[in-house]
Amino acid sequence: MTAFSTDPIIAIATAPGRGGIGVIRVSGPDLGAWAERLCAQPLRPRHAHYLPFRDRHGETLDEGLALFFPGPHSYTGEDVLELQGHGGPAVLRRVLEDCLARGADIGLRLAQPGEFTQRAFLNDRLDLAQAEAVADLIEASSTAAARSAMASLSGAFSAEVDALSERIVQLRMLVEATLDFPEEEIDFLEKYQAAERLGGVTAALDGVLRTARQGLVLREGLHVVLAGQPNVGKSSLLNALAGEDIAIVTPIAGTTRDRVVQQIHIEGIPLHIVDTAGLRETEDTVERIGIERSWAEIARAQVILHLQDARHPDDPLDADIVRRLPAGVPVLRVWNKVDLLGHGAGSADRSVPGQSGRHAGREAEDSSDPLLISAHTGAGLDALRARLLAIAGWMPGAESPWLARERHVRALEAAREHLQTAAGHAAHSDQVLDLFAEELRLAHEALCGITGQFTSDDLLGEIFSSFCIGK
Repeated sequence: MTAFSTDPIIAIATAPGRGGIGVIRVSGPDLGAWAERLCAQPLRPRHAHYLPFRDRHGETLDEGLALFFPGPHSYTGEDVLELQGHGGPAVLRRVLEDCLARGADIGLRLAQPGEFTQRAFLNDRLDLAQAEAVADLIEASSTAAARSAMASLSGAFSAEVDALSERIVQLRMLVEATLDFPEEEIDFLEKYQAAERLGGVTAALDGVLRTARQGLVLREGLHVVLAGQPNVGKSSLLNALAGEDIAIVTPIAGTTRDRVVQQIHIEGIPLHIVDTAGLRETEDTVERIGIERSWAEIARAQVILHLQDARHPDDPLDADIVRRLPAGVPVLRVWNKVDLLGHGAGSADRSVPGQSGRHAGREAEDSSDPLLISAHTGAGLDALRARLLAIAGWMPGAESPWLARERHVRALEAAREHLQTAAGHAAHSDQVLDLFAEELRLAHEALCGITGQFTSDDLLGEIFSSFCIGK
């Protein structure tokens, strides 16, 4: 995205493709006179006018509604004109091209991705966290995510951050006033209970950070890769979790040759499940390529679900697979096909023969005990879902009131580190009061980066360029 400009901008604001309604949005300073020339009639603010959309030669291109929103009381804070007509791509393109031609004299140009929302941010209609929530609301893949994105857009997250910032600012004011008048010899840390007040701010920040981590999980979910030998039931498990036949399932080993990706939701949390080719030695060229891609997918996984056949618990090939799994990634060991064992579907006190312990060399990454399931009957799948949520850090029943992004969590963690460092200085004496004040300043800046009070142009460009055009 280029540097901010005040050129009038225009874009189709509805999604590509056919639809009942299509919207063209124009934003810029002092658009009123141009908008009335375009529509060939006066436009009352925030009033829907039904009229024909005629081109500069008088030909009717479409008919629909024109709405004019004078700035600053508009989405962008500038004058905004919206033309709402029929949603066919061809007719929208004709209206758009005519508007561009008739707006050449005022410098009208096509908007870049996210430029309308960027202007809303720069004109103080939204803070940065709210602006990001606009994109999150559009991209929400579950009801829970949409509800939380709407809470962020309404300012719930920003209010929490602003409250923390205000408490830090009050403490900074007292510290810096003391630094300005050292002759008063005030024992600041004791007189103003600085350590206690700092502890209260840190505790409040910890609460916001916990909620932000929940919001991050709700927004981004988990990248889960199904790994294992051929014919252990990876594709059957994918179908069972998805609730539909996504992957082809046959008794023939090596049926899956390339990855199959499906997004599912567990309690509103998106899980990106990847079915991969069975891992084994093979002379088949196509299958070998699929296996190479499987290992590449495993290397990118956030969680590896190692599926094994419960009828063959001591297969040495599974031990070879375990040794090759990347370190530091949670691995769920899942024994499938327990329905074929002939004596139950895996009760809580039952163990798989020969596998009561953990695989050697993977104690740090294996996630608790093995799970016994049947992708065919559905036995054990609820326990598997619960284990995946636990790995994601999701607390059932504790839905985040707002969404968060990775940068929000990093900023909150940075602020907490600075507050902890400040607490260390407070434990000594007023001789380090200037260091105490500096850590408070850095914590305040980290929080302000969330809402955009202190944000680099590069970060703004990265954030808004990910938006869709027209928003």
